[in-house]
Amino acid sequence: MKLASLNQGRDGALVVVSRDLTRAVRVAQIASTLQAALDDWASKRPQLEAVYQRLNDGLEVEAFDFHQRACHSPLPRAYHWADGSAYVNHVELVRKARGAEMPESFWHDPLMYQGGSDTFIAPHAPIRLGDEAWGIDLEAELAVITDDVPMGTTPAQAAGHIQLLMLVNDVSLRNLIPGELGKGFGFYQSKPSSSFSPVAITPDELGDSWRDGRVHRPLVSHINGALFGQPDAGTDMTFDFPTLIAHAARTRPLGSGTIIGSGTVSNYDRSAGSSCLAEKRMLEVIEQGEAKTPLLKFGDRVRIEMFDTAGASIFGAIDQQVERYDAH
Repeated sequence: MKLASLNQGRDGALVVVSRDLTRAVRVAQIASTLQAALDDWASKRPQLEAVYQRLNDGLEVEAFDFHQRACHSPLPRAYHWADGSAYVNHVELVRKARGAEMPESFWHDPLMYQGGSDTFIAPHAPIRLGDEAWGIDLEAELAVITDDVPMGTTPAQAAGHIQLLMLVNDVSLRNLIPGELGKGFGFYQSKPSSSFSPVAITPDELGDSWRDGRVHRPLVSHINGALFGQPDAGTDMTFDFPTLIAHAARTRPLGSGTIIGSGTVSNYDRSAGSSCLAEKRMLEVIEQGEAKTPLLKFGDRVRIEMFDTAGASIFGAIDQQVERYDAH
């Protein structure tokens, strides 16, 4: 099943989207928003799936043409957004570039931070920021949305709490990160609003590409129309999504609609490119002694997308231009 939220009101208007992303139907009679559906998922999911089946069969008379630009992020705001760093090779690389050893614990204890979730950016809306000097970067990732997860849930139990998947652009401000982390209190200003793909999908939509709690498909990023990276999201993912969920739920329950991100998708095989500019710059430091690839500038455009084995877009695209924010 594929779901989206039209960019209407603070929490969007829930629609069911056809498998080929061409048609949609409003489902306010079932749930007005995605969060409302998730709050009663056991009851609402079968009703939404029935609509999905009719839509794909061409039987929904109220269906309309689906346009990704009309969408907000599937959850325009969420009660809980936590981002992990499941690709430890990426962490190892970044630390190596600055001559720092990586603690052994990083291989069995996931990194995770809790991000701001009150103002996600629509997937085709501009990324507005105040200063290029902040060091603007993309981070192409995947994320899952859970139902209610009890505190102390194990990874084996957590797998059953994954209800939807999305793509993520976890925008980072690289030049603000060192100062913040130096205070010993984590990210805040260096992690502005994130964006998610126009469409969220149930894991079964991925077929054999969803296994072992991982998505085994390339995550494709373009910058200004040029291919930047297409690493496989299932390869080299040290911590699968059930493990990340269990980590987040170790000391607290997670409410329905919790979003858990994978962190920047990264492969040891660097021929597939990267999912963030910081990684490419770190490779340049290691190989050439200095970073040569610039971070994002105003006017640059970022596109993040994933395709099935037939070449069809699965989630739709995050397609955004970086713009200067003017408070006046």
